[in-house]
Amino acid sequence: MAKELKELTSRAENYSQWYNDLVIKADLAENSAVRGCMVIKPYGYSIWEKMHDELDRMFKETGHSNAYFPLFIPKSFLSREAEHVEGFAKECAVVTHYRLKADHATGGVVVDPAAKLEEELIVRPTSETIIWNTYKNWIQSYRDLPILCNQWANVVRWEMRTRLFLRTAEFLWQEGHTAHATREEALAETERMLNVYADFVENFMAIPVIKGIKSPNERFAGAVETYCIEAMMQDGKALQAGTSHFLGQNFAKAFDVTFINKENKPEYVWATSWGVSTRLIGALIMTHSDDNGLVLPPKLAPFQVVIVPIYKNADQLAQISEKADALMAALRSRGISVKFDNNDTKKPGWKFAEYELKGVPVRLAMGARDLEQGTVEVFRRDTLEKETLPLEGIDGHIATLLDDIQKNIFKKAADYRAANTRPVDSYEEFKVEIEKGGFLLAHWDGTPETEERIKAETKATIRCIPLEGDKTPGTCMVTGRPSKQRVIFARSY
Repeated sequence: MAKELKELTSRAENYSQWYNDLVIKADLAENSAVRGCMVIKPYGYSIWEKMHDELDRMFKETGHSNAYFPLFIPKSFLSREAEHVEGFAKECAVVTHYRLKADHATGGVVVDPAAKLEEELIVRPTSETIIWNTYKNWIQSYRDLPILCNQWANVVRWEMRTRLFLRTAEFLWQEGHTAHATREEALAETERMLNVYADFVENFMAIPVIKGIKSPNERFAGAVETYCIEAMMQDGKALQAGTSHFLGQNFAKAFDVTFINKENKPEYVWATSWGVSTRLIGALIMTHSDDNGLVLPPKLAPFQVVIVPIYKNADQLAQISEKADALMAALRSRGISVKFDNNDTKKPGWKFAEYELKGVPVRLAMGARDLEQGTVEVFRRDTLEKETLPLEGIDGHIATLLDDIQKNIFKKAADYRAANTRPVDSYEEFKVEIEKGGFLLAHWDGTPETEERIKAETKATIRCIPLEGDKTPGTCMVTGRPSKQRVIFARSY
């Protein structure tokens, strides 16, 4: 086994270290010279590009257009929406000066005190405030609505405890910001985008999710309601995979954004915002990968097939290359991305280990015997199974195989979630069961006080109030008060 794979900590030994090892060794990302910030390496960024392209297509199919808004936000903007500023105040990076000057005493540079900004600027933690200040200029009447904008950008939230992809001081994301004439239209948009996220995460990332509403304690700062999709990782912890917020008229009131409605009366605009980030790459890793490395869903793999030639001399390589060229043309005509690795500085065994580590869904090996017999060795990453098959018609087999891998890794994740989701009826049982991980379905009385007590005593939070499933009322496991339905508790990332 290759040196790289031996150095990968096993999940059973230390799940957290396994994750960190895998991100580094699979060339996805690395820590940068700036504390808490990451460098996304080409292989990791290519996964994000795949996500970006699919989501961008889905957004545009639902009528949204891309725009770009400033990285810097006047500090006074944040203070206009009380809950919003309270929610983000501790994470804000602040720009106070705009110039440096030489320090001749030390030979370095210092901040020029004469270059202090009249108003300090916040480095974008999220864009509701700057966007709603802009929308004020765009909206006069109901004819200007709806506005359906999305922005692909970076944001900064000054996290103290960081982890590559999952929680970094700077990360990449998209944020949708829409404006509507009615409450009903804004709510429909909020739910529509939640469904877009669920569709993407399940059908492209192959991760099953539960759609729900956040409790008031977990709600986005400044939102009336936050909708979310929650996924379960292999260690039984939850990961919030996407959120869609119904903002009501909060930001319109904060920035005095009104319109003349069809009755010719002024009214505040209704709003939504919604977003997913590069933490989805973390979700992808922790849902599917194993002790040998990444397991990538074919729909998001940088390349779906790799062909590795096994040869002794230039003549054999030339013959294999001829076969490989024809095969690559056939695969590409089916929309399948493929790489032919004829790099002669690495041995086939090293390449096998490397592509296994990087999660390439299908690996093909072609050697002298395959040339003679008209065959090819096919290896599937999800099950680690390999077989030798006729080269003729192999492109059709691979197309079917990629579909099967996509479905298989989704089923594996769904089966794991089902096996680790269970109801609990008493707080004593809850305290025991939460140590085992997974999703616990329990009754809660709806009060933030009870939720805070559970979090303080067990480190578990309400991940969501499910939109679907059992709605049977009951009694709170902690207080015995009435409960409308079971909610999902879990420890989370």
